Amino acid sequence: MPELADFETRIGYHFQRRELLTRALTHKSYSHEAKAGDVRDNETFEFLGDSVLGFVIGDVLFHRFPALDEGALSKMKAYLVSATSLAAKARLYGMGDVILLGVGEEKSGGRKKDSLLANLFEALIAGVYLDGGIMPARHLIERSFVHDLASLNTEDLLFHDYKTALQELAQGKGLPLPDYSVVGENGPDHDKRFTVEVRVGDHRARGEGSSKKEAQQQAAKHALDAFGE
Repeated sequence: MPELADFETRIGYHFQRRELLTRALTHKSYSHEAKAGDVRDNETFEFLGDSVLGFVIGDVLFHRFPALDEGALSKMKAYLVSATSLAAKARLYGMGDVILLGVGEEKSGGRKKDSLLANLFEALIAGVYLDGGIMPARHLIERSFVHDLASLNTEDLLFHDYKTALQELAQGKGLPLPDYSVVGENGPDHDKRFTVEVRVGDHRARGEGSSKKEAQQQAAKHALDAFGE
């Protein structure tokens, strides 16, 4: 398939066993609808890819930031391998264009769903690992995260958990605990944007994101900025 050859060029790795790439790109909805009973989906690839990705990112962070403690490294790792982050990597490589989907998942906009794309990226990592070993998988991961790693700010280790930071700030100032509410939703079901408002006493701030959780974090971040933290 020419589109797979183009995809391999985009990710910078050419498979020796093309069937591994095909399986990495096969969503369970496709395998369930396939007439041939031997079509296998990528769910176990997701499991393996998650482990390989976690190991490589952990190793990179351990060596890049030798002075940081476990808590700081864990926060960085969680931020880097979040579903939103992995979905962005999948989009960068055009993975939504080559995934094999069932009819129902196709109609519901599966090619653009963050959760599906994040799992797909993990499955790809597993496919590369099974085909070529740990070094090709590591090279793909390092290329994919090079800009993320370069932009990490060791002075801002609350970047993925602003909600906790805001709660602690409110408690320290004797204020009511933060109260979050969704004040807006825009876009189709497969590509929604949420707006959340947080209230802390008389203070209010808003944030946006592709999920309610992300929007809450952004709202908390803006509230912290307003408090001068």
